[in-house]
Amino acid sequence: MNIGEAAAASGVTAKTIRYYEGTGFIPSAARTAAGYRIYSEADVHTLRFIRRARDLGFSTEEIRRLLALWQDRSRASAEVKQLALEHIEAFRLKIAHLQDLRRALLDLAANCNGDHRPDCPILNDLAGQKAAE
Repeated sequence: MNIGEAAAASGVTAKTIRYYEGTGFIPSAARTAAGYRIYSEADVHTLRFIRRARDLGFSTEEIRRLLALWQDRSRASAEVKQLALEHIEAFRLKIAHLQDLRRALLDLAANCNGDHRPDCPILNDLAGQKAAE
């Protein structure tokens, strides 16, 4: 199939397919006599794998590791699970950080009068200033 067909079948844009070729995620496509790229079902399957890993928030390096594990039929599933658990822990830490930010913003908003006066604890905090006492 050509790059447009591969893009439609995999849910990945043609530009992204070329990027994945350039980064070695997928092998360079075979070419027709006219120079058009042609992709196999295996290439499309790999593109879907990468897209799903991206959807789950895995980084480029993590996807590279996952691809290597997926293609290694002698691998132990424990390695894959460990990578997933590390990814989950990174999410947990990020969620905790976002919850801290949410609490801080809620506190700032609660302390802002939101009236016609220029005094604003939100802007003061962003500027690194203490609230006026």
